[in-house]
Amino acid sequence: MISWWNECVSDKVNCIQNLDMDALVKEALKNKEGILSADGALVVQTGSFTGRAADDKYVVRDNYSDSRIHWEGVKAMKPDAFEKLKTEFIRDFNREPRSLYMMERSVGADENYSLGVRLMTTHATHALFARHMFRDSIKNPEMGFFTIFHNPNIVLDPKTFGLRSPTVIAINFERGEILIGGTAYAGEVKKAIFSVMNVLLPDRGVLPMHAGSNIDENNKVTVFFGLSGTGKTTLSTDEGKYLIGDDEHGISPAGIFNIEGGCYAKTYNLTEKGEPQVYHAVNSYGAILENVVLDENKRPKFDDKSITENGRGSYPLTFISDASETGLGPFPSNIFFLSADAMGVLPAIAKLDSEQAMYYFLSGYTAKLAGTEVGLAGIKAAFSHCFGAPFMMRHPQHYAELLKKYLESHKVNVWLVNTGWYAGPYGEGTRYDLSITRSIIRGIQKGLPDNTRFSREAVFGLSIPESIPGVESKFLNARALWSDGRKYDVMAQNLKQLFSDNYKKISPETSTIEYQI
Repeated sequence: MISWWNECVSDKVNCIQNLDMDALVKEALKNKEGILSADGALVVQTGSFTGRAADDKYVVRDNYSDSRIHWEGVKAMKPDAFEKLKTEFIRDFNREPRSLYMMERSVGADENYSLGVRLMTTHATHALFARHMFRDSIKNPEMGFFTIFHNPNIVLDPKTFGLRSPTVIAINFERGEILIGGTAYAGEVKKAIFSVMNVLLPDRGVLPMHAGSNIDENNKVTVFFGLSGTGKTTLSTDEGKYLIGDDEHGISPAGIFNIEGGCYAKTYNLTEKGEPQVYHAVNSYGAILENVVLDENKRPKFDDKSITENGRGSYPLTFISDASETGLGPFPSNIFFLSADAMGVLPAIAKLDSEQAMYYFLSGYTAKLAGTEVGLAGIKAAFSHCFGAPFMMRHPQHYAELLKKYLESHKVNVWLVNTGWYAGPYGEGTRYDLSITRSIIRGIQKGLPDNTRFSREAVFGLSIPESIPGVESKFLNARALWSDGRKYDVMAQNLKQLFSDNYKKISPETSTIEYQI
């Protein structure tokens, strides 16, 4: 049988395929790609790229992508430029006798929406990452295959290939191919495939989501939308709940399904007490710790951000004791929009009506934290439609219309959660302790008492519960937490204006997109 990579490499290249976890760890150590921590995690450094190279991502503009991609903010690449780049990748793969690692995986726990993923990489670490993050391979995946050509060390001349820099992430939908070069940050591999799924799934009536999810013993599903650093992984990986997934999901007429097969958790300030399941998972043999500092005893210093605040841990879902075996669940009972509000004015929790749900979904507000993208310094307020704009490459209204149709056809509560600051903006106020947010979430998951009263917040018109069992009521009134209510009013009005200005850009008129669900 002719292997899919035969047309790409010569007989001099040692093609190593589908190794198990243990063998890949040994290959990475043999190649000096990393070292083992005291607990057996593979610790690697990714060099100058400790986050996504957002400005170096391209999509080939062809007959398939032209009408599907919302090209505002997306860099277009011509098909012949992609082919020229691919030729250079293959030339580099064959430039000397070497080993290449081939992984055959898939994404989409619901096989009706599955995509085969093939990875050709120069690094055993990234083959291990793909093994963790993607699912077992499927013989005939419903949506075909995508092949990733991955070479962190390839040296590309920007002028020769028409690139912004020597780094490239290029997606070709008609060819079903992705090129990733010049960056060792593993997150590019998973986010490239997520970007692909976010374009493919809506044609099938499926809403792709940048969200975590869990399911309880009563078969009730909770979804957590949010950008990096807002708490998706932390809140979805909760004791007493079964983790469906921590980052990427789809909702179809049959319910929710995990797109991935693993987790890629942020590790900065990770503690055993605060996040016991994630802590033990990233400290297990076979896990990958990316850009994490070790102490003299080779134990991770998760409070050390001297390399980056965007340290990561990659591991398969099987490392979580209470993970769902199927990655499937019914339609959600509760949906939470997580926002780390740097201005400190959004309430800790608010219930959204259907119109507000669309507004905050399309807004995708948070505080963008340093380290998640190259070149970002400090913290700033940011809007990212659908809580994942860099990966949601159709028009925002496509995703909003799908969410709206599902919300109209199912009984679901939608909530806005502030996992950021209170009693003042960043630098003056205090960030909500994880225990407070967990108590709020758990209280809502259990179901608020029927006699719970809600009050209308003055600036944003949000509906705030006046009490939640197990939560100090003072944390439910954002304005009262400020020592100076007038300063709160000014800051809140400023944020409201930012919301309004942003919304005008992404929702100029009512969409007429139709989807069958």
